[in-house]
Amino acid sequence: MIEVCTGVDNVKVQTGYLYHIKDEFFDRINNKGLMINHENGHSRPSYLAIKDDDILRFIPLSTKIEKYKTIIDKKEKKYGTCKTILIKKIAILIQNAFPTLEKYIQSRHTIDGKFIKISSAVEKEIIDDFEYMLSLKSSGLNLFFTDIDYIKNLMIEELK
Repeated sequence: MIEVCTGVDNVKVQTGYLYHIKDEFFDRINNKGLMINHENGHSRPSYLAIKDDDILRFIPLSTKIEKYKTIIDKKEKKYGTCKTILIKKIAILIQNAFPTLEKYIQSRHTIDGKFIKISSAVEKEIIDDFEYMLSLKSSGLNLFFTDIDYIKNLMIEELK
């Protein structure tokens, strides 16, 4: 599920890599749907990047597998499927996705100084589920916890 990569960190955002977001972004947005950025003095959570031109999409990851398995089970019983959360040795919280800009990236997530990338197969599954959720949203069924349109508009305004 996770690949360890070496290379120079030029913080050029690439889809499939993990990043940490600056507090400045969360202070700027101040949206209750966003996950808390720091927990016990550590940069948490890590966010999976999906590059979409100048607007970037980030999906938080969580190590609280049991918590999210319970939520997935409830959703699967009720709806037959769950596309908002994936479990792949870590919980991938598509429902908590949000857009932002490159200037709000603090750093790439590393382990022992090496960059972390999601495997191509898992990356494809995440993007497919994310795009499915976007299509539901455009049809009037919003399953995102954050107001992604509002945040995207703020980010577009910052680009002007």
